[in-house]
Order: sequence, then structure tokens, then C-alpha cells
Amino acid sequence: MQGSVGSIIWTVCYLSVLIGLSAYGIHRYVIIYLFLKNRKRPMMAAGYFEQLPIVTMQLPIFNEVYVVERLLKSVSEIDYPKDRLQIQVLDDSTDDTRELTVACVDKLQSRGFNVELIHRTDRTGFKAGALETGLGSAEGDFVCILDADFVPQPDLLRKTIHFFTDPKVGMIQTRWGHLNRGYSLLTRVQAMFLDGHLLLEQTARSRSGRFFNFNGTAGLWRRSCIDESGGWQHDTLTEDLDLSYRAQLAGWKFIFLPDVITPAELPVDMNGFKSQQHRWTKGSIQTCKKLLPTIWRSDLSLPIKIEATAHLTSNFAYLLLACLCVLLHPSTGGPQAGWMRTFLLDVPIFMTASVSVAVFYICAQRELNPRTWMKEILLLPALLALGVGLSLNNARAVLEAVFNHKSDFARTPKYGIERKEQPWRSCKYMPLKSLLPLAEMTFAIYFTYFVWFAIQHRQFLSVPFLAMFQLGFLYVSLSSMGQWFPRISLGSQRAAEITIPA
Repeated sequence: MQGSVGSIIWTVCYLSVLIGLSAYGIHRYVIIYLFLKNRKRPMMAAGYFEQLPIVTMQLPIFNEVYVVERLLKSVSEIDYPKDRLQIQVLDDSTDDTRELTVACVDKLQSRGFNVELIHRTDRTGFKAGALETGLGSAEGDFVCILDADFVPQPDLLRKTIHFFTDPKVGMIQTRWGHLNRGYSLLTRVQAMFLDGHLLLEQTARSRSGRFFNFNGTAGLWRRSCIDESGGWQHDTLTEDLDLSYRAQLAGWKFIFLPDVITPAELPVDMNGFKSQQHRWTKGSIQTCKKLLPTIWRSDLSLPIKIEATAHLTSNFAYLLLACLCVLLHPSTGGPQAGWMRTFLLDVPIFMTASVSVAVFYICAQRELNPRTWMKEILLLPALLALGVGLSLNNARAVLEAVFNHKSDFARTPKYGIERKEQPWRSCKYMPLKSLLPLAEMTFAIYFTYFVWFAIQHRQFLSVPFLAMFQLGFLYVSLSSMGQWFPRISLGSQRAAEITIPA
């Protein structure tokens, strides 16, 4: 009797998780369809400004000693009239970045640039608060936002500004590039993750009339769009996603330009990457709670509402994946072998999760790298494993958002890394340590046993999936714990030396 009850409970829980994961897998196929259908639709500006408008470049900075010089140097090389360009350095730093920023600003001012340095001693609102403060003295009708780890191309503004000749356009997003894509396995897999989102998702949503979001940087806003949409708010960790949805709810049009690339530095350390993923995941769920009811009460079309729901709730898939890790235990009462297990367990996961992910990222790489995409997709097993390994980290973020657990805006450490020979392990901005890697290691050991169990019971179709879970947790855990023991000491030496010409 107890066995029967346990089997029923397992089946109900398993099927609930599977239905949820399948729904997100189906949504991934929809994104692929929308991308393929709309990818060749031309993106042309409605007209051209006879006189270029004034643009305010907002550069939010907090303790960025390794990259601030590189950022200001690249901004100073943007091809735009000096009398039409205002540079705002929004420096909330508490370390020697402040002195470095002052020196850089002085050099730019001596060269005739209109540069304003704003330093807040009260970091209320973190990045959102800094951006809102900057708007108080912004001179431009248009605002370009660049995070500290970005290196804009000289033609960034000239390729984007004319799209604002359409008075309905409120925001223009460019596609991120990757300065250090080939630095390590971690950065190569991250690049694949971002390529899928920044190319397929953004293109599919923007060109099919669905809502899509400003990515927090490498984009331009119409000042009146920000003001009329309620301004920058800091009640979520993703102020960019929050403002994006509020602006589109207010009727503003957004444009994504996949062919305009703004390079940036990828996190080279696992803990920094996990911190970034935790912030993005938690913030998206906070925004979901804040805005999804408003979206469904609005007069938007049903396709837009459904896509917005799938977008804002997508990170619940990590919570479902973490639940699946527990439900896969061989003693939980579910089908153990034979066609029943294959039908209920292996095939559904394979078709809705693994295949949809594979097709999604293959499509992105084939579009971006027509000649080398087959080489890139050799990393697919590593990408799938990393996604599994992140499930505990991101599931925790989902739960924190659901239960209103407050946390500060944890910035992603940047080290100015562009070349493989550049060190980073002793840099001063290492992420905070946590006990989560121990839990990840526990899951790696757990799935090691599970792989052995499947082999012993001749459940060979399950072995590749279980090994993916095992290796994913093992890689994320070991990479995280490895940073607890820096191998070299370089003090406060900067990882990149860049000098702004006097």
C-alpha cells in the first residue's frame, strides 16, 4: 500500500515537473520559428537627422579599477561631434577607482570633451539610482548607457541615433559581442548562452511585435520615454527589464539591431558568473511578480501576453530542473526499467529539454558563424552540463524572489581580461564565498551513484542524461571551490594597462 502511494506521489510530482519543462521547451521552439520567419526583415531608420541631436553617455561605475580607463578611452573615440556629446561618469566607487576616474575625466576635459563626474556617497538604488541621479543634469534628449566592461565601437551612435527619427521609438538595443570569448571553456560556453538570447530571442521578439527588453547596457533611450514610463525604479534587481516592460506597456516601440555589435568582457570566474546569473534570475522573477498582473489586465493582444508570460517566468525552469534532480532518484517509486521508464522519463526529457536546447543554440551559431558553426556546437554537451550545474544557484534565486527575500545589487567583478595570459585569481574584486558549492558537490556525488545504478540495471538510455547532471554539478562545484585558494598573488596590480592620451 505504501509503495503504491509512493508511486502515485512520485508520478504526480514527476509529471508536473515534466509538463512545466516541456512547456518551456515548446516555447523555445516558438522562438526559433519566430526568428526564422522574421530574421530577414530589413531594419531601416525612418529618416535621418539633419543636425545630429545631443546624446548623453551614461557610464555607471562602482569599483572598476581594472576597466574604467578602457571604458573612457573607448568612449572618447566614438565618432560623434564633441559639441553634441555629453559624457556622464556615474561613479559610486569606494576604492581607488575614484582617483583613477578623476584623472581620466581631467584628461578628457582638457581635450575639449563635455564630461561630468557625479560621485554619490549614498548608493541608494545602486545602478538604477545612479542612472536616475544622472538624468537630473543630462543635457541630451537621448541617453546611451554603457556598463564598465563594455568597449563601444567608434560608429555606435552614428549607426543607431537615426532610428529615433521615428517619434514612437523609445529604445534601441545593440547586440553584445565578446572580448574574451576564447579565454576558457567557461567563457566560450557563456558566449553561446548569450548568443542564443541576444540573437534569437531578441530578434524574434522585436521583429514579431512581442515585448523584448533593454539588456541594461549597450543601448540608447529616448529621455522622454524613460520619464513617461515612470523612470528608473529599484524595487527589483533588473531595473532594465522592469523599465522595458513599463515603457512598452505605455505604447513605446523598441528596436533591436543584431548587426550593431558592442563588445564586452565575459566573467572569467565561476563565482562571478554565478553571481551574475543569480541577480538576473532573481530580478526577472521580481519583475514578473510586479508587472505580469498589469500585462494581463491590459489591452494587449493574446500572443503578446502569452510571450510576455513565457519570458518573465522562464527562470522557473531552473526551479523545475532542481526538483527533477530529486525526482530522478531510483528508489522514489517511479518506473525503474524497460519501456515504461523510456516512455515516461527518457524520451520526454530528450525531446522537450535536450533537443529544444540543442536546436536553439545550433540555430544561433549557424546564423552567427556560417563557416565554423559545426565546430562551435561541439561545446553543446558542456553548455547543457553548465545549465544543469547552475540549477541550484538559480533555483535559490527564484525562491528568494518568490518569498521576497531582500538582497543587495551584487555587481559582477570585471578584471579587464582580454587575453589568455592575463591573470585574475588574485584580483581585488573576488565574489563572496558561499556554501553552495558544497551542495553542488553533494549532487555530483549523488548523480555519480545514480550513473552507476543505471549501468548496473542496464538502463543505458538514461546514462547520458545522468552523466550530464553528474558532470555539470561537478564542474560548477570544483570551479567555484577552486577560487577559494588563489594560486598567485599580484596585490592590486591592474589586469590591463590602458592610458588615455593627454
